[in-house]
Amino acid sequence: MWYCFRLLPGAIVAGLLVLLLSASPARAVAPDHMPLQTGGLLLETAAGESHPAVMQSSNFDVSISGMVAVVTLTQHFANESSDWVEGVYSFPLPDEAAVRSMELIAGERRIVGRVRERQLAQQQYRQAREEGKRASLVEQQRPNLFTNRISNIAPGESVSVRLEYVQPVLYRQGEFSLRLPTTLTPRYMPGRVLEEGAGNSKREILSINDGSGWAQSTDQVPDAALISPFLHASQGSDTSPLNAMTLQVSLDMGLPLADFTSLYHEVAIARQQFTYQINLVDGRAEMDRDVLLSWRVASGSEPQAAWLSETRNGKHYGLLMIVPPETAPVPVPRELVFVIDTSGSMAGDSIRQAKSSLRRALRRLSSDDQLNVIAFDSRARRLYPQAMPASQQRIAQALSYVDRLEASGGTEMLAALQMALSDQSELHSDRLRQVVFVTDGAVGNEQTLFEAINQSLGQSRLFTVGIGSAPNSWFMRASAELGRGTHTHIGSAGEVAERMDALFDAMAAPVATDIDIQWPAEVDSAPARIPDLYHGDPVQVVARLPQPLAPGSAITLRGVTGGQAWERAVTVSASRDSHEGVASLWARRKIRELLDGRAQGADQASVKSSVLALALEHQLLSPYTSFVAVDETPVREPGSTLTSRPVPNTAPRGQAPQTYAWPSTATSAPLSIYLASVFLLSAILVWRLARDEVTPAADVCASRSRMAQTHV
Repeated sequence: MWYCFRLLPGAIVAGLLVLLLSASPARAVAPDHMPLQTGGLLLETAAGESHPAVMQSSNFDVSISGMVAVVTLTQHFANESSDWVEGVYSFPLPDEAAVRSMELIAGERRIVGRVRERQLAQQQYRQAREEGKRASLVEQQRPNLFTNRISNIAPGESVSVRLEYVQPVLYRQGEFSLRLPTTLTPRYMPGRVLEEGAGNSKREILSINDGSGWAQSTDQVPDAALISPFLHASQGSDTSPLNAMTLQVSLDMGLPLADFTSLYHEVAIARQQFTYQINLVDGRAEMDRDVLLSWRVASGSEPQAAWLSETRNGKHYGLLMIVPPETAPVPVPRELVFVIDTSGSMAGDSIRQAKSSLRRALRRLSSDDQLNVIAFDSRARRLYPQAMPASQQRIAQALSYVDRLEASGGTEMLAALQMALSDQSELHSDRLRQVVFVTDGAVGNEQTLFEAINQSLGQSRLFTVGIGSAPNSWFMRASAELGRGTHTHIGSAGEVAERMDALFDAMAAPVATDIDIQWPAEVDSAPARIPDLYHGDPVQVVARLPQPLAPGSAITLRGVTGGQAWERAVTVSASRDSHEGVASLWARRKIRELLDGRAQGADQASVKSSVLALALEHQLLSPYTSFVAVDETPVREPGSTLTSRPVPNTAPRGQAPQTYAWPSTATSAPLSIYLASVFLLSAILVWRLARDEVTPAADVCASRSRMAQTHV
């Protein structure tokens, strides 16, 4: 048996060959962190050398009046190369923002954008680009992610893009707030890579944007290339920003403020009567985390309900805020399922915040509750086969389980979501079933997940907790709305206690259900179905009316609270003040409701037709409309070279450096190649040992063979 050692190298090499031959391309190479272009602009010279455009500044000019904010976002770029270029950049906006104007500024020329049907806008832009004309095309890829292309930027020329959008002010737990995103956490793209030329409705749209992102299109995310721009390799800072921003805010609530807070940026505040001016202390900051401003009005001035109106183009619009009644929730037995995202995009501050949030939640459970914990990355796994009584021992086990979690791998969220919503047997029918989903929402297959929530929710309620300095807030909000729950956001460790306590107070039980609104006239309102009201979490309803409501007329709210009928009347004030932006918010909310209907099986063609009509009427960006601006005077000589490249941008603050990860649906090619390399090194090592020490090795083998025979 001396030859057994001799056979070992051959066996290893055979294993190596099997692994290499069986390896095939992964279905999708999708980093857990997305190198996202959030406001930078990369210009490439005709010689093929990448040359970054200097982002002189991104300026946020915000005007807040009551419950509506109007934001003018101006982004400045300069072409410092000696070549004609086309610039491509991406940027985040609030998912509820109604983008209603765009302007391209080049030198003394101002080119006003117009909303067109998306394919027509692309054709107009493409033609202008080829004819050497300055043009700009702004498109919506997601409700919170947009892209812009600027053609024919002259050598040494500076350009600016100015956008105006309207967004609602949030009011929760007695506090007003406004969030301005500046970057995004990279999205994970699950699924199988689509073959070139495969039939797919997104191909025409992709053709104008090929090369703008790192990701390949997959069967689950066919527009992956449009939502995967690049990140800077290094991290900027407020003192030396890669993508700088400035901020000016004018805040007028018509009342004195009790306090004002900027959670993530240092600001200076100046007051003139009831108007407050807010600016960054250092004048500028890095665009690596959301801007979050919050304020409270003087005690006793908190709204119990609100009605704001606007007349625009002869039509009448209103915004109604419904504040939950102050009632003590009745304790009910609950089954709580906590789901935590442990994928690679959560590495760094995010996973620490997520684990801290779960610990806080677990310690608040009562002995009447049941619990389970699900963690997911490239796969989902649960702590218990089914929910277990929340005894002190079980809570201790769950806390220990959470302590051991680490962030790595892909973001296969669908499996975790289905696992969390699947166990709804009749054994638990007497319990209020609540799912708490803690994640950064960094996925590209949002629509698939919305459909899964709609199909599997049953009697559960879904509450989402957005984690990190730049989460996918659109996904978090929309998931909670479909899940008949609420959402919250935790951007730093210092927020964990306050945010999770507020969430659990709201989760104790809805304070008002079966909400119905009696309008004094026929209206077209959204949302059509009013969600349950949770403690400290008002609901906003927008409406279009045939006539303005007469002063003194009442809007009556009815519902059920604590098993008893509840009613409240909102009286329309005599003030005729028009609140700018309400009409745009109504149109945006109607568009959102139409698009959400796709997850409930609405006809796609009908949805597109309705959305297109609304967006064109109100001149808003949407999935089916785009802004296009064309300067009809050609500036580039025919035949001269025009090149285009994507842009790197600032990574979210606190996110650990990421590695690339393959979706769980991918083949084992990366693992096979890795193992093959190990086998190869092992084979070389064993071959050397076998060559140098044949006799000792043979003696050992023979000796062991004789010992075995003796025992027999």
